[in-house]
Amino acid sequence: MSEGAAAESRAAVERLYRSESRRVLATLIRVLGDFDLAEEALQDAFTAAMAQWPRDGVPANPRSWLVSTGRFKAIDRLRRRARFDAALAELATALDDQAPDPASQDEQLLEDDRLRLIFTCCHPALAPDAQVAMTLREVCGLTTEEVAQAFLTSAPTVAQRIVRAKAKIRAARIPYEVPPAAELPDRLETVLHVVYLIFTQGYAPASGESVVRADLADEAIRLGRLLAELLPEPEVLGLLALLLLQDSRRAARASADGGLVLLADQDRARWDRARIAEGTALLRRATSSGEIGPYGLQAAIAAAHAEAATAEATDWHRIVGLYDLLAHADPSPVVELNRAVAVAMRDGPAAGLTLIDSLLAGGQLDTYHLAHAARADLLRRLGHLAEAAAAYHQAQQCCPNPVESRFLDRRLAEVTAQL
Repeated sequence: MSEGAAAESRAAVERLYRSESRRVLATLIRVLGDFDLAEEALQDAFTAAMAQWPRDGVPANPRSWLVSTGRFKAIDRLRRRARFDAALAELATALDDQAPDPASQDEQLLEDDRLRLIFTCCHPALAPDAQVAMTLREVCGLTTEEVAQAFLTSAPTVAQRIVRAKAKIRAARIPYEVPPAAELPDRLETVLHVVYLIFTQGYAPASGESVVRADLADEAIRLGRLLAELLPEPEVLGLLALLLLQDSRRAARASADGGLVLLADQDRARWDRARIAEGTALLRRATSSGEIGPYGLQAAIAAAHAEAATAEATDWHRIVGLYDLLAHADPSPVVELNRAVAVAMRDGPAAGLTLIDSLLAGGQLDTYHLAHAARADLLRRLGHLAEAAAAYHQAQQCCPNPVESRFLDRRLAEVTAQL
């Protein structure tokens, strides 16, 4: 193989790792029955691909090749360890006798492994923080450090949660399956929460140099579609509607130089109208029964923004009313903060500032940069420039994302220049 072809093969391995590694891992967990062994097998499979594909070419079905290779590598690994543990020899033999080769099974079965994986990671026997950490790590492939930033905690703490969760899965023999229909509603709330957290980690990353991590946002939407197909209940449809409506603004959220563009300043011609149409249709289905939950309410808020031809045409009265309902259905400081911003747009910055100051006085949003950024913006609009500069500085100090941090730096510089 020529040097150019070999380089292209290596690039193909890297692309496949980004796009397929979580699918391959999900199938390997089903086949091998152990998270740690599957993760080792995944790495072994991609290492083998990096060595062989530049020489032999990319196989016709790369994912199947990776699953088969990972399985064989795991069997070899178990046999090497069998010198110290006879039980591993029996396990290796059982895996070797497994028929058919898992990679040759129905494509839908392989796809459903992702759904099996997320329900396993969100099993009620696991602590809630471990459920989220496991899903972000295993389903989405975030590093421990990225999961820690999503949790606003330390990487060692997250690592301990994941280790304990894997041990619990082994000890409790938690099944690797989609729950039976009778159990699905009780299991669904946590799964929906985790899927939305995955989306927010992609749509508004806690770290990195991109305004959007498209891989995570796309993965959350894919999981949302699978859940909607499996259990088309109002909140499942509401969540998928919310993801699509928010994601419709993806292309307009970054400037040409990669900077953050706020909602009011976005070029609405760049919004994805197909996403908006699909999201609003799902929202109608979600609310047709008369039921509407927190995700449906958030989707309705996103739809109100999507329906406005310009920022000035936004129906803030409707949005405040929806936030009132959301604050009752799913109360949280962040919901109250978003409601305060909507009130400021409806009634003026002074009204919103009073609400935000009250929230910050409660102490729960002390380290939340968006609370300080919202306060700074309202102070700027009121002409209180020195206080606005101080608030922008505080927001910048709390901000974990470098793209948002640079945006706050620019705002701070603009306010400071007017002092």
